[in-house]
Amino acid sequence: MDGTPDGKIKCTIGNWIGVVYKIPIKELDSCREREELKYSGVYFLIGASDKDSEPVIYVGQARSRKNGEGTNQRLNEHHSKSKDFFWSEAIVLTTSNNSLGATEISYLENRFFSLANEAHRYKVVNNNEPPKGNVTEEKESELEEFIENARLVMSVLGRRVSCL
Repeated sequence: MDGTPDGKIKCTIGNWIGVVYKIPIKELDSCREREELKYSGVYFLIGASDKDSEPVIYVGQARSRKNGEGTNQRLNEHHSKSKDFFWSEAIVLTTSNNSLGATEISYLENRFFSLANEAHRYKVVNNNEPPKGNVTEEKESELEEFIENARLVMSVLGRRVSCL
């Protein structure tokens, strides 16, 4: 997005509504006006443990809010309160049309939390396992396809948060 490989990056796949952003913490303020970052989504805070520099990840979710904010506001809340570990970048998974509802967000957060734990690439620093939500078989199938596309894009960005 800014012409540098270590700066902000936006990725998607043709004919997929998903959008993935890689945002270094130092670029967080410059993303305030990005429309898709005001939508509901799942995010990953990636950094290193303050104690031993072990790679860590936090998997979270944000819903669109009445004030027109979503993932962007949630990232800023984490930035101002981050005490448990130092995160240096965020990966945000959202859609181009803000079509993820509360149930879908809960399902995605839970699945990515589980996938990150299974991969053993990072220490997952969430305090609790996110609830899975209640999705139909059909919706689960759609969301699993969404997850596969997201995993592909995230691995291209150099962040394999799950086993591929």
